[in-house]
Amino acid sequence: METDKWGRRIRAFRKLKGYTQEGLAKELSISVSVLGEIERGNRIPSQEVLEKVAETLSISVSDLTPPDE
Repeated sequence: METDKWGRRIRAFRKLKGYTQEGLAKELSISVSVLGEIERGNRIPSQEVLEKVAETLSISVSDLTPPDE
């Protein structure tokens, strides 16, 4: 499922950069539950959220984009 891929990549980069869900959610000004839903694949992140995640983690949005299979 496409939403799973977004969530897995966001989670992987979050952990790589040393953020907890709580810490990243605070930086993004979203709730921990929303970030959790995104990471579990229950919610598709908006373009705005993707851009904020990329900026906060010092990566590009294309780094977050799931590869085509």
